[in-house]
Amino acid sequence: MAPLLQIRGLRKEFRIRRAGRDVSVKAVDGVDLEVFPGDTLGLVGESGSGKTTLARCALRLLEPTAGSILFNGVDLLSLNPSALRRKRREFQIIFQDAAASLDPRMTLRETLLEPFEVQGVATLPERESRVRELLEAVSLDPALLDRLPGSLSGGQQQRVAIARALALKPRLLIADEPVSALDASVQAQILNLLLKLQNRFGLTLILISHSLTVIHYLSTTVAVMYLGRIVEEGPTGQFFTYPRHPYSQLLLQSMPVLDPAARREKPPSIGGEIPTPAAPPAGCHFHPRCPRVMSECRKTYPDLVSWGQDTRVACFLYTSDSGGS
Repeated sequence: MAPLLQIRGLRKEFRIRRAGRDVSVKAVDGVDLEVFPGDTLGLVGESGSGKTTLARCALRLLEPTAGSILFNGVDLLSLNPSALRRKRREFQIIFQDAAASLDPRMTLRETLLEPFEVQGVATLPERESRVRELLEAVSLDPALLDRLPGSLSGGQQQRVAIARALALKPRLLIADEPVSALDASVQAQILNLLLKLQNRFGLTLILISHSLTVIHYLSTTVAVMYLGRIVEEGPTGQFFTYPRHPYSQLLLQSMPVLDPAARREKPPSIGGEIPTPAAPPAGCHFHPRCPRVMSECRKTYPDLVSWGQDTRVACFLYTSDSGGS
């Protein structure tokens, strides 16, 4: 099966002023990823790891510095603005802050009609019918159609954002921290809604989250980012059973334990802070925080190599000549 989204060598650099001089910040640094139809890729890592920047570059909401992006075989970086606008019907994003992503002056009806107006598709009766279908899909009462976003709860606002993203029947949906701003009970409702919508519409998802609990619940594949690079990628079940990279292992160890019988007094945390991408450490960027650091780690960045059948890992503990394939 061919990937729906294929990313190769993607880089995104920003120029900033640091200590009185211009420096280049590599927010995304040479990422390769494939996302297959119907799958859910969970993108996880601490704040500042580059997850959101990668997602925005993948949709050309940000222009990459280098690399290639193929969506269903089409090179997105080769498209002119008009062609890209038409192509965007096929991929959409749900932002973390639903309230900020909704125009406070537009009613729910106007918000859901806007994608059709921008793309110039469907007649007015067809648009109105589609709006009601969208409300039903996200379990919102049509009586809310003439309400403004400010009068809705946080969960309702996120449902509106999801409905708007689905308006043009996209194939790929990126959800950027879709539940982090919501109460725990509402989080579960939104996650279940995303799962239901994926099954109903055959969606392919990229789920960005710092929460491994959320990633575990929804994802079929997990990719771990650290300072702009993928350090591990593999099937969800395998990742949560046997994480390879020391960073992945520490992330899992710091994950809250729900079973009271197995609960630790205090989950261990990852020592130190994630370095600034404006001045990343030499060699493996994780080595200053790594409990298994070796001399080679301080000098050279490890390649992302296959390990076993489906996993890739960037760590000198795993090399292609000692078990990878």
